[in-house]
Amino acid sequence: DPPFILRHFLGPCIGLAVLLCLCSLKSVSGQARYSVPEEQAEGSFVGNIARDLGLDVQRLVSGNARIVTKGSRQYVDLNRDKGILVVKERIDREELCKKTTPCSFSFEVILENPIQLYRVIVEVTDMHLKIVETAAPGTRYALQRADDSDVGLNYIQKYSLKPSDHFKLEMQSQSDGSQFVEMVLITPLDREKDEEHALVLVASDGGTPPRSGTARIHITVLDINDNAPVCSKQVYKAEVQENSPVGTVVTAVSATDADKGVNGEVTFTFAHVDQEAKNLFDVDKKTGQIKITGSLDYERSKSYQLNVLASDHGGYSDTCKVIIQVTDVNDNSPIIQLMSFSSTISEDALPGTTVAVINVHDEDSERNGLVECSINNDLPFKIESSLSGYYSIVTDDMLDRESVSEYNITITVTDKGSPPLSNRKTINVKVSDNNSPGFSVFTVRARDADWGQNARISYFLEEKQIHGASLTSLVSVNSESGVISAAKSFDYEQIKMFEFNVTARDAGSPPLSSVVPVKILVQDQNDNGPQVLYPVQTGGSLVAEMVPRSADVGYLVTKVVAVDVDSGQNAWLSYKLQKAADRALFEVGLQNGEIRTIRQVTDKDAVKQRLAVIVEDNGQPSRSATVIVNVVVADSFPEVMSEFTDFTHDKEYNDNLTFYLVLALAVVSFLFITCVVVIISVKIYRWRQSRVLYHSNLPVIPYYPPRYSDTLGTATLPHVYNYDTCRTTDSRKSDIKYMQPMSQSLCWRCPWNHNKMHFLENKHLKMFKYYFSCVTGICIYW
Repeated sequence: DPPFILRHFLGPCIGLAVLLCLCSLKSVSGQARYSVPEEQAEGSFVGNIARDLGLDVQRLVSGNARIVTKGSRQYVDLNRDKGILVVKERIDREELCKKTTPCSFSFEVILENPIQLYRVIVEVTDMHLKIVETAAPGTRYALQRADDSDVGLNYIQKYSLKPSDHFKLEMQSQSDGSQFVEMVLITPLDREKDEEHALVLVASDGGTPPRSGTARIHITVLDINDNAPVCSKQVYKAEVQENSPVGTVVTAVSATDADKGVNGEVTFTFAHVDQEAKNLFDVDKKTGQIKITGSLDYERSKSYQLNVLASDHGGYSDTCKVIIQVTDVNDNSPIIQLMSFSSTISEDALPGTTVAVINVHDEDSERNGLVECSINNDLPFKIESSLSGYYSIVTDDMLDRESVSEYNITITVTDKGSPPLSNRKTINVKVSDNNSPGFSVFTVRARDADWGQNARISYFLEEKQIHGASLTSLVSVNSESGVISAAKSFDYEQIKMFEFNVTARDAGSPPLSSVVPVKILVQDQNDNGPQVLYPVQTGGSLVAEMVPRSADVGYLVTKVVAVDVDSGQNAWLSYKLQKAADRALFEVGLQNGEIRTIRQVTDKDAVKQRLAVIVEDNGQPSRSATVIVNVVVADSFPEVMSEFTDFTHDKEYNDNLTFYLVLALAVVSFLFITCVVVIISVKIYRWRQSRVLYHSNLPVIPYYPPRYSDTLGTATLPHVYNYDTCRTTDSRKSDIKYMQPMSQSLCWRCPWNHNKMHFLENKHLKMFKYYFSCVTGICIYW
């Protein structure tokens, strides 16, 4: 139709060219963009051009608005009266763009008086459907039917769908005889497997040759929240130093959700986390980063377990664990605690006398918690350690108050951390004067009314024994001044009081005298520390008290028994626990030393409990002793035994000692068995001999040699010859124990053997002691 082309295409193009030349190729004043599915029927709505370009419909009419295309085909037409664009002819995407994506075409809209030029771009899209992934099989979706200008057999006869994995086609007839096609879902869709499906709908006619048209159907599977988040790891482990600043990122958890969009968004929160951990850590809801929000302290808690909940917006969730190990840094200086201290010490104190007991501990762990304790080495003192963490400062030499009256002892404790931290404490010890020989105790004074020699008075002690010692070994008196002095140091624990008399005598003739009694009371000093009797503290002791897990409040665990040899308030003892935990399980009676539970045992309580009990007297200054009590929280004896070996400071086993114990047991057993066998053999032998004696026809009549006295007291032996006898109720078992030497020859006959005579010379009797027994039936002499 050339006239149509000349009128609608060539004319406007010539005019446009002239206008562009006149306007110096002025640019397009506006642009609009639309999309239209392929295979749309003629007259289908494309877009409202007047509204989108901001033009009035009258302007389109007055300006003679028209479309100018660059090709030979015009797919879109302009309705000036309504200001809309409509489909002018069928658009086949495959014919227009082949396989090019995206597929579009453009054209210009020109208005006159004044001249305005607008560009319009139209994108040709496939048929697009959105189907939710939970759509049930059998769900139907209506498709646009194809358009064919032919009729009869040359009209559309069938439709086909490729591929056909999830859908099938069904034809539906209407009352007017027309038909339309529906797509039916046959298998469920899963967005997580295939989010999009591309189908090709083919419409074929029945003509010869057959013709067909195609349309692309683009299916987008809409997501629903049918998947729960999954944590990348079930357990996360991280380490952080205890001095890490607030805001430090410890670790980050992550989780994935197979859903899309809002359904796939995962947020992170803490779940079932105690308040302490919540105060120290926080988790970012979106990123999953766990940061420090408080001050960590390794000595307070060495590890934390956080449960992180990964949740989506549909209520699905997953939980992962985060275990955070707090590593120790050397941030604590050693602590020195004075447990017992004698600010005054006597100058006669022997080397090894305890001056002070200190406890040293470091809150850090491993090498950071290992300490070394020392004192200044220019003093007559040294430091010793008998229990872990406890040190004693003792004298290392004799003291002399007249040389040095006091000492300043500086205790230095250094840990083995890097860098090392240290602490110092200085104690002052005064040396007290001792009542050494010559120490004045008392003065006795006497008066005499005479004058001259008759009034010259001398003083004397009346000698006596005091507790097995002479009086002069305790005190002495100056004969002229009457000053009574101590001859030695008094010990209250040995002598509390003693009395004696002092005689005052003049020098007259005859001398006159007077006697005065003196009573000296020895005062007690707190020179003895408490001594622990139970539990016995030995280097290799593994003794531990057992507390059942079901123990009630007030359960008696054990009792610490201690004594003090001092007297009065110096011997009053009190007991207290050292280094009790925040949630202490035990307490000790202040006066009786009974260790009892103060609450119920819980699962958080350590199985092994190590209690340090301090026993302190009431002296001034006070003295104390420390005893370690091992406690095992268990319900059975085997469980207790399994824990004994974990008391690290009391488990120094000695293989040699074990060997010696076994060897000693074997030797004792052997000796015992040997003794039993010997005793039984002797008993049997004696019994057999006695049986022989009883069955013998020989008369059992004692025979006494001449000049011997018999044991019945006939007194035939001279007085100078005597012997001791030991008799029993059975005369056959009487023994002669001992016989003194005699002055003449001697013989006797054995009662059971008259034919056997024994002659003993005097010289022999002087050299030997004789024993005679009838118990075994044998005459024995040597």
